[in-house]
Amino acid sequence: MELLSPAGNSQKLYYAYAYGADAAYIGLKQFSLRAKADNFYEEDISRVRALKEQFPNKKLHCALNIVFHNKDIDNLLQSVDYFKQYPIDAFIVQDLGIVPILQKHFPNAALHLSTQASCVNREAVKMYKSMGFSRVVLGREAGLAEIRQIKDTVPDMELEVFVHGAMCIAYAGRCLMSAYLTNRSAQAGLCSHACRWNFSLNTKDGLTEAQAKRIAQSGGLVLEEASRPGEYLPVFEGDDFTAILSSKDLRMIEHLADLKAAGVDSLKIEGRMKSLYYVALVTRAYRKALDALEGKITDKEAAPFVAELENVSHRESTTGFYYNAADANETTSGASDSPYDLAATIGGRLGKDELAALLQKGDDAIKLRQTQLDSMHPSAKAARLSDYQKHPEKAPPAVQMREGWSAYLYQPMNMVKAGDQIEFISPDVTALVSEKESWLFIDPETGLEQFWACDGHDCVIYTKYDLQDGTIVRTKDPEYTPGVIRDTGRTKRKAE
Repeated sequence: MELLSPAGNSQKLYYAYAYGADAAYIGLKQFSLRAKADNFYEEDISRVRALKEQFPNKKLHCALNIVFHNKDIDNLLQSVDYFKQYPIDAFIVQDLGIVPILQKHFPNAALHLSTQASCVNREAVKMYKSMGFSRVVLGREAGLAEIRQIKDTVPDMELEVFVHGAMCIAYAGRCLMSAYLTNRSAQAGLCSHACRWNFSLNTKDGLTEAQAKRIAQSGGLVLEEASRPGEYLPVFEGDDFTAILSSKDLRMIEHLADLKAAGVDSLKIEGRMKSLYYVALVTRAYRKALDALEGKITDKEAAPFVAELENVSHRESTTGFYYNAADANETTSGASDSPYDLAATIGGRLGKDELAALLQKGDDAIKLRQTQLDSMHPSAKAARLSDYQKHPEKAPPAVQMREGWSAYLYQPMNMVKAGDQIEFISPDVTALVSEKESWLFIDPETGLEQFWACDGHDCVIYTKYDLQDGTIVRTKDPEYTPGVIRDTGRTKRKAE
């Protein structure tokens, strides 16, 4: 089975490929259902081409899955020459109006039907095959038994399904709630996620606000539609919000054998708006699980990578419609959360000569500092030395060559201070927890030791560890507490 991962920008595309995806899907500006993702535009073309050359056996799928209005068709036609510059292997579409346009201008690119089309039966799959589609991304409402029936009926049609990530309460995403409340259509890639908003619980005469809140916080309050007795949607009132329609996250990593038996050809991970940390670790977990399923590694070897899914931002999980529709109807509350922060990405290893030149720069800086001190009046020199003693960061030491250590470019995303415990994550190492005094930062401008690194200030990390290409760095989030849903601008409550 193919592993298909999300890529909201060219950086995430690299990590999708590096951490084991067979293919990745991107969106292009104006035509993607994740309009708020970074998406791809003119400056990304060279980077994407380079990545396809770096990973020659990886596929690139492009989502053109909005509902097209006339103006969108016009924009598409005007953008055809731009699209041709991308090494696109397949287009993911839901609007049949653009099919002949793509077939004319991109005869070598495959057509994949988007899950937005809600294809869940064999006759529809046969029809799409006759129109030139080579793959159907089935609607999320399709169960395993239905998938098997479809595959048996149309065996030469590739079937793709979502296996992990956030799930819309409308399942295949055909929701009008956002458009109704905010005039931001989910079908144009502008969903406001209104189903996860913090609705307040109002009261009627005869029931005080405190009484209403007490009932809602009990966990016993549910919605029941008149014609569907026994089907409940739980309502939970927190300190500042009420959650009603927030679906659980999909997770099928424990059930890959069942998906394979059903005839699934491609496993799709949701998350073009998620972080590169999410993309890397989720992709890696499913890669290892697939490798175990195919006998390339043992289940025991795959298990630590699968366990790392708990360290990625997520909500409670469900198996969706695959086994029972009731599983998909269970809702949850609160935001996705993770016990870790992404601290940095690791770039290329410095060569022997590059490292020597950097360390020499540090030695030269120390000599210059000493020359300046020696030229000062004794009292001024004493004051300066006293200041350095109180504030050692003003006079950082030169870094000395260490046997067996290597230096790497370090691109920080969050603050890390010298002496902090950091963890190295790579495609084949679950989490390497740093030992004391096993690494340090070097200022690339001065060659001197640097006591911190933060976003916007690239530096070099010098370490005893041999780091794999694609390594990222994470740190424990000190504000994370298991069982507590934090205030993300909307929610803040203790989990019951």
